[in-house]
Amino acid sequence: MKLTILAAIFALSAANLLAGDPPNPGKGAAQLDKLKGLEGSWQATGKDGNPIHVSYKIVSAGSTLMETLDMAEHKESMVTLYHLNGDQVMLTHYCSMGNQPRMKAMSSKDENTLAFSFVDATNLSSPDAAHMHKVVFTFKDNDHFTQEWTMRDKGKDAPPTVFNFERAK
Repeated sequence: MKLTILAAIFALSAANLLAGDPPNPGKGAAQLDKLKGLEGSWQATGKDGNPIHVSYKIVSAGSTLMETLDMAEHKESMVTLYHLNGDQVMLTHYCSMGNQPRMKAMSSKDENTLAFSFVDATNLSSPDAAHMHKVVFTFKDNDHFTQEWTMRDKGKDAPPTVFNFERAK
């Protein structure tokens, strides 16, 4: 009986050692926490006057923020997932163009600005094919923030599409 208990304790201890420690999140954790502060529903008006809705939900045991963007010209929502990769915040944008750009957060001296820059993409027909290449968040206060999405096509950036969001009440 004592041998069985000792074996069970040893097995559990070994499993804990093999699991290892999670990576040290450092500055990326603060950036992700800033994004997590967006949890809830937001609204904006597009250039065409149509409503734009975005919602944020913390998922996957708190490790990921899911953004769901609804725009009048798209039948289905676009989804973007934000998460840590080591000490960097990454995003994957599931775009209505059918590709999935991945971007990483860049360093910023301004704590109210968070810029993401293109790393790579899945389902991109060629490097010159149209895709979202950059997004910049500007946090104004607890109830207002701006997103600026930049699309790249044939190696050239289009003017950013700017969304001024207000928390839905």
